[in-house]
Amino acid sequence: MGDSLSAAYGLASTQGWVALLEERLQRERLDYSVVNASISGDTSAGGRARIDELLAKHHPAVVIVELGGNDGLRGLPIAQLKANLGAIVERSQKAGARVLIVGMRMPPNYGPDYTQAFANAFADVAKRYRVALAPFILEGFGEKPESFQPDRIHPTAAVQPLILERIWRGLRPLLKN
Repeated sequence: MGDSLSAAYGLASTQGWVALLEERLQRERLDYSVVNASISGDTSAGGRARIDELLAKHHPAVVIVELGGNDGLRGLPIAQLKANLGAIVERSQKAGARVLIVGMRMPPNYGPDYTQAFANAFADVAKRYRVALAPFILEGFGEKPESFQPDRIHPTAAVQPLILERIWRGLRPLLKN
């Protein structure tokens, strides 16, 4: 469940990290199928509104939550982000799913207090609910303009495997052989 970073915005769907995840699961002979419930532009509130229907429809063993970037870009309150992510985690756990929270960071133009609180929100939620965390989806390349499409927000196809590696580190311990 994510936003444009997981919906392969500006790319062929087969180039995005979610499609690459499905390929990796098959290659490693892990018996999981992947449902990409990502919507470009989605916020944590949108995810919270959709989670119950998605859980009922798909009965996931694992839920990857990559939401919050659009909350930050809109300057929405951190408490609201944490409450929404927490509700998604709670509902997923209640449905029997293991959860991975994927972290995001904001550029410094919102000021140091907001930027730091935003970055900490993901770890705070993961710690509170005792779920796995992939700390920062763009770790190691987020500061490199060539890693992004012309909009300077959405990663290129070339860095999708790097994103998958960031996710995989947190996801692999949640998967059963």
